[in-house]
Amino acid sequence: MLGACPGIGDGVEESDSNAAAAFPDVTRVEIRQDRGTYTLDVTISSPYDSPERYADGWRVWDEDGAVLGDMQLAHDHAAEQPSTRTQTALEIPEEVDTVTVQGRGSQTGYGGATTEVDVPDR
Repeated sequence: MLGACPGIGDGVEESDSNAAAAFPDVTRVEIRQDRGTYTLDVTISSPYDSPERYADGWRVWDEDGAVLGDMQLAHDHAAEQPSTRTQTALEIPEEVDTVTVQGRGSQTGYGGATTEVDVPDR
């Protein structure tokens, strides 16, 4: 999936006191090269995680805001918070030095704390 990243918090708007809880947070990202593409281990924290409302994925974008890929999660991870999942075969152009990962809530869309990581030397 390629395109411009609309930015943080393009999901449901909430009051300032509830804004932090509205979205899952990406708390850690480990990235490694794997046969010409990249593998990301993403840790995402979702305090409201339940079958009704949960962290259902994340997106990865470059320094210019171009979305390089996304990951969709099919179900909640309420019993495992925070949870770590793996995204494989992510293509990152050679000129990209840093990527940012942002979580997505099933009801709120993209938002919450992001994590920026350097792309390993090629």
